[in-house]
Amino acid sequence: MDLPRVTWRKSTRSGSSGNCVEVATPPQVVMVRDSKDRQGPVLSFTADQWAGFVQGIKTGSLDA
Repeated sequence: MDLPRVTWRKSTRSGSSGNCVEVATPPQVVMVRDSKDRQGPVLSFTADQWAGFVQGIKTGSLDA
């Protein structure tokens, strides 16, 4: 995948602390990276995996 052509987004709620991730959603995959290390590693997930992760956050099932 050509990462320079991917559009990355950061939450508007991220504030100025710098503790954020950026998300890109090219076809059929969701990619996540550290907003402070844009040249660093990129994690990728299927759309179903990402949806399950987001659902887990919303329901609190991932709380420690």
